[in-house]
Amino acid sequence: MRHRLARLQSPPEQPRAPRSRHLAGRATAAAAALAAVFVAACASTPPPTAAVAVSAAAVAHASGAGAPQLAPQEMRLAREKLDRANAAMASQDYGRARALAEEAQADALLAEARTEALKARKAADDALAANRALGEEMSRKSPTPQ
Repeated sequence: MRHRLARLQSPPEQPRAPRSRHLAGRATAAAAALAAVFVAACASTPPPTAAVAVSAAAVAHASGAGAPQLAPQEMRLAREKLDRANAAMASQDYGRARALAEEAQADALLAEARTEALKARKAADDALAANRALGEEMSRKSPTPQ
């Protein structure tokens, strides 16, 4: 009876792994999974050759539109970012290369838009001046009513 009573009072001991070993194993597994995802992400990033080419074309187009003279700051930024994108491509930092190429394209488009806006303003000012001159000429030549 005593033997039965002893079994009822204390539950049987089960072997357990220490809690710290269990957590360490989970942390190691999580770190390994994270490293695998990071390596896979880096390895799967293709070179952004198309983005850099589109950016170079945008810079060339803006330059052809007269942006270096009419929007020099934007053109300078676009060229600098394109150069940095090419350098990032050479060092195989494809994420940075893509970001810089996109920024260079945006700067080139802004330079071209500012250039076109300045050209349109000049054309409008020229048209107003021509209209004013024509009005003055017409008022001099028209007979005055008596």
